Amino acid sequence: MKPTNSTEIRQAFFDFFEEMGHRVVPSSPLPVYDNPTLLFTNAGMNQFVDTFLGKENRSYKRAVSSQKCMRVQGKHNDLENVGPSPRHHTFFEMLGNFSFGDYFKSGAIRFAFDFLTKVCEISEEDLWYTVNVDDDDALKIWIDEIGVPTQRVVRMGDKTNFWMMGDVGPCGPTSEVHYDWGPEHCTCDEVNCGIQLDNDCGRWLEIWNLVFMQYNQDGHGNRTPLPKPGVDTGMGLERITAVVVQQPVNYDTDLFYSAMHRIQELLGDSEEERALHETSYRVIADHGRAAAFLIADGVLPGNVGKSYVLRMIIRRAARFGRSIGFASPFLAEIAEVYIDQMGAIYPELITHRDHVLQTVTMEEKRFARTLDVALSQLDTLLADLHQAHQGIVPGDVAFDLYATHGLPLEITRDVAGERGVRVDEDGFETARAAHAEASGVGAFGHYDTEDSLYAELLNELINHGWLDNNGIDYDPYSGSRMESRIAGIIKDGQRSDRAISGDEVEIVTLATPFYIEAGGEVSDVGTIEVIKEDSVLRVTDTRMPVPGLITHVGVVETGRLVVGQLVELAVDNERRWDIRRNHTATHILHKELRMFLGKHVTQQGSFVAPDRLRFDFSHGQAVDEETLDRIEVAINEAIVSNRQVSALHMAREDAISQGAMALFGEKYGDVVRTIQIGGDDGLYSFELCGGLHVRATGDIGLFRFTAEEAVGAGLRRVEAVTGRGALTFVRDRMATLNRISNRLNSPILELETRIDALLAESRELRKELAQTRQQQARERFSELFETMDIIDGVSLMRGIVDGADMDNLRQMTDWFRDRVDNGMAVLASIHDDRPIIVVVVTEGLVPSGVDAGKLIRPIAGIVGGGGGGRPTMAQAGGKDASRIQEALDLVPKLLEDALTPPKGG
Repeated sequence: MKPTNSTEIRQAFFDFFEEMGHRVVPSSPLPVYDNPTLLFTNAGMNQFVDTFLGKENRSYKRAVSSQKCMRVQGKHNDLENVGPSPRHHTFFEMLGNFSFGDYFKSGAIRFAFDFLTKVCEISEEDLWYTVNVDDDDALKIWIDEIGVPTQRVVRMGDKTNFWMMGDVGPCGPTSEVHYDWGPEHCTCDEVNCGIQLDNDCGRWLEIWNLVFMQYNQDGHGNRTPLPKPGVDTGMGLERITAVVVQQPVNYDTDLFYSAMHRIQELLGDSEEERALHETSYRVIADHGRAAAFLIADGVLPGNVGKSYVLRMIIRRAARFGRSIGFASPFLAEIAEVYIDQMGAIYPELITHRDHVLQTVTMEEKRFARTLDVALSQLDTLLADLHQAHQGIVPGDVAFDLYATHGLPLEITRDVAGERGVRVDEDGFETARAAHAEASGVGAFGHYDTEDSLYAELLNELINHGWLDNNGIDYDPYSGSRMESRIAGIIKDGQRSDRAISGDEVEIVTLATPFYIEAGGEVSDVGTIEVIKEDSVLRVTDTRMPVPGLITHVGVVETGRLVVGQLVELAVDNERRWDIRRNHTATHILHKELRMFLGKHVTQQGSFVAPDRLRFDFSHGQAVDEETLDRIEVAINEAIVSNRQVSALHMAREDAISQGAMALFGEKYGDVVRTIQIGGDDGLYSFELCGGLHVRATGDIGLFRFTAEEAVGAGLRRVEAVTGRGALTFVRDRMATLNRISNRLNSPILELETRIDALLAESRELRKELAQTRQQQARERFSELFETMDIIDGVSLMRGIVDGADMDNLRQMTDWFRDRVDNGMAVLASIHDDRPIIVVVVTEGLVPSGVDAGKLIRPIAGIVGGGGGGRPTMAQAGGKDASRIQEALDLVPKLLEDALTPPKGG
């Protein structure tokens, strides 16, 4: 039966390809962390890159997916078209089928044609096709095997019919399927209107791109054949839905209808008002969806990379919302529409509902505090440019609007574009790069494709039968010791068959118990010893340079290592147990943070080492000391309860549906390892995790917080210690308490009372000291006042005030001004073994050329210091207290010079 909406189309796509022998593979997360050239997944094939490159072996050769995608970066950037265009989006779903060395062009073309014409029941008369100008095979398949009329297949160049994921990676010629909306939808007014013009005419809609993966391109533009050619196809769910339901505007389909209606409902707009604000409605609907999915996948608003993109789309939506009548935060209302609408398909939306809504609202509020000022400044700038008949916003000015007021370039570009002005984007990037360099914030590094050395070694071991297709036998869970055989040695970046004492090497064994750094948990260290020989490698790190291959990094301490030797691998088990304690503690910590602070709290990163743990989480404000204490108590109660900790492998979809928490930024396979805390006494914690853990919570021993701080907007960090680290922490604190107790001659339990008494006594003494100093200052003031000099009719008071601080000196100058209408005072003292000086000039004397700020410089210079201030008051500090009197002796001459009119005046 023909599908009638987006949900049915997505399911029909899965059903069709599953029937054709494809494995349904879940969407990978939006953020990309293992490819510096990509911020976000921008195509369905991203998660299969290593498979196409031959670095990764999967248990299936055919796959189908609906992939979450974002295109806001590089050449795949649709941002400027979002809103004005009826078919462009930042976030979209990419339906795709994939072949890894199985079927190729003929199968891909047949599947596409059958799905469109038989499942979706699209008329063959409405479909047109393109192939690469050099791809005779694809042309013949469409015409000879499918039976498409020759005139409906158009040869096109590489610009349209050669696909690349990015600047590097798998690539190949493509064949596209286009839908003809009919002559009435033509927007180009060309007599020969057709897909061959490639002019974005509204009549033609590209709905499916079939990519024939034949090559891999490196960072230098070189293309080499892939080990096994494959197929990667992509069809936007938004576009095929529009065709099936015959709505030429994507925003009029069920994917956006509810969000658009909610915007109208919140504003109270009529249909005419909604039509008038069409672009703003579309931007808000699109960006609200993108923000919800990004946050649910672990991205937080910020100033760099992925975080900047999220901040930008929220703020861009907020600006468009402000322009059509929204006066307060509203985007969470739109995000919630998508959570309800798509949560069944993407359960992470439901799991992180509170976090998504809170994050969106917090960012909107943060932007609202500066938006009016920023837009006002931009309006003034645009008015000035118009007055000067200039049409470009300087790049450094645009960057200042962002750096100072948080106005993203994209918003500046939007507003300027509405006035017919463009932005110097190259200048903006230059200013941003200069700012990044000055502030120490790195730009994106250059990315080169991975050295094939490791992949070649892995393939060689598999082809020779040393390994199966899964690669190295990786088992850090069964124990800390294992016997295996050396399968490879890498030294100085080259393959070698041996290593000797002192060599820094990477050793590959057929199996390993060493844990590889993942999920924030550090790698194991230990030794590899040749059995029955005195040859030892001290392992300092363990890595996985390509999927399936594990290397042990270290230095040969004694003897020699040779490929083929039988060895014993031994993990430093004491260190590993410290790591286990800290790792299990992060799961308990996560649980209790959500219990005490709210369900919006989600793990944003962690670091699990033997000596400490660090845990980053989403939360908009500092955790006060009292709450942190209560969380710590709850964690230790969970530890003392000695709950069972168990690992269980299960299907990922089953784990998520049963409530297991998945961590942001982590990649998971079809079968996942879960860690459950709690047994017969009830499930306490349930997370997807591949790390090492204790057997029961009691093994942790003790948990203590050591720090809590902010690490970004809406992001907090706690640090803690457990087990032996916590005992050391407590022991050190107790030693400190004992030393204080002995010095104060007071029992530890009475220290607080004793310290309070000492503080009260100290406050009283400081009060008495201040009173004494003030009395001494008054007495000294009277002495100096009675011995003032008169220079050219100006009263001059100067002298040293023993024991005075700067506050005392300033107070004495107040007394001076209260009594003298036309005068100057210079007072000095020694405070903390350094000279301090203050100069005051009465208001009436300033017009005569006497300036305290100028006079203090030569005075301070004598005592080796500097100072400054206003014409009526200045102060200074110095280094040489022995020359204070010399400095004061200079004052009369300085005053005389200041009062003497310039010659010729």
